[in-house]
Amino acid sequence: MSFSPTPVGPPGSRSVQEQREKWERKRTRTVRALVQTEQKYCKQLQLVNTYFVEILKAKGTLRQDIRESIFSSIPSVYSVNQTLLVRLENGDLGRGFDDFCPHLHHYVTYVDNIQNASKVLALQVKKNKAFRRFKKLQESRPEFLNCKLEDLLPLPIQRIQQYKHFLRDLSENTSPDYPEFQPLSRSVKLISEVSQRIQDNARSHDNHLQLRRVQRLLKGRKTKVEAPGRWYLREGWLRTVPPKGAEVKPKMFFLFSDVLLQAKPCHPLHPTNGDKFAGQRVYPLKDCTVDKVFGHTQSQGGLLSLTFPKAKLLLMSSDQEDINDWYYSLSSAVGYVNTDTLSLSRQGARGLTREMVCLSSQLRSRSTGAHQRNGVSEQSVKVKEHGGSPEKWCV
Repeated sequence: MSFSPTPVGPPGSRSVQEQREKWERKRTRTVRALVQTEQKYCKQLQLVNTYFVEILKAKGTLRQDIRESIFSSIPSVYSVNQTLLVRLENGDLGRGFDDFCPHLHHYVTYVDNIQNASKVLALQVKKNKAFRRFKKLQESRPEFLNCKLEDLLPLPIQRIQQYKHFLRDLSENTSPDYPEFQPLSRSVKLISEVSQRIQDNARSHDNHLQLRRVQRLLKGRKTKVEAPGRWYLREGWLRTVPPKGAEVKPKMFFLFSDVLLQAKPCHPLHPTNGDKFAGQRVYPLKDCTVDKVFGHTQSQGGLLSLTFPKAKLLLMSSDQEDINDWYYSLSSAVGYVNTDTLSLSRQGARGLTREMVCLSSQLRSRSTGAHQRNGVSEQSVKVKEHGGSPEKWCV
């Protein structure tokens, strides 16, 4: 594409021409980078499709269901990208992506399966000796340039993110009255939706790992952390204030999207549970109210009051910023859980998940900052605050 030259005219016309030339240079660089990276990408897809998918299918080294679990829609992705590459090499970007986007469902299938693919591949490498030998032999071919199959499988996910940036750059440096502008703009929107799905899936997987981590921290199986639709938000030490003036005790609290879990550490010398916690009580956040009893000013710490339908909880911290972060986190989680039914009917499950992803990321970012201020890592939950008095340990 080239913009029409601007004739010599009144003052200011030269600056318009210079801007157009700048757009043209940026666009040319983007097109060149897009074509070159697409050529490399298609070669890498061909390696996976030819030396793994097709040969494994012919040899029968893996059962069909296992093969499809690992490689998913790679053959279809490779096919549609070969067509796209031809269009890009011919300079037909707009129509090329217009024809490519209706096939993005192959990428969606791949995106939704990638975590399972990694798990199945790792299991086959560990337990299937014939496949392990086959994989090593194929990866030793010079065409692979020392790449492992594990390096190649995430490429379609990475490529979608690259397309999003390439197409945005192209649309921003293409004149709105040029024929390619509308198809490029449509493609940006469609590919951005798949990119968002990739991010949501990655965060959902990270949330799953966080739930499993907390579950492993708890003694026994009485307290169930993993539950459908539950999101991990934060964790940390707070002191519970008993209603009748007894001793203020530090407890570990785990905040999720629907419940607050209170736990106490087991005795450090216990043979199997020395690094674990015992769940004491689970407080549902539905119909909970959160109030600051004190801590509204820049004083030393604060006190929070949590009122549940069948219980009341007073939580204390000597750190002002920490209590403020807990107040914000609890209020946000309570607000979410009390409106999620309406949101679900209005947005659908994926819209609600995205909303939860945003809340989870925001709260965890705040709590990570609080941990850093206090010199405490989220994973090192056996903190010095506990004090070590024997009567506080759970055996």
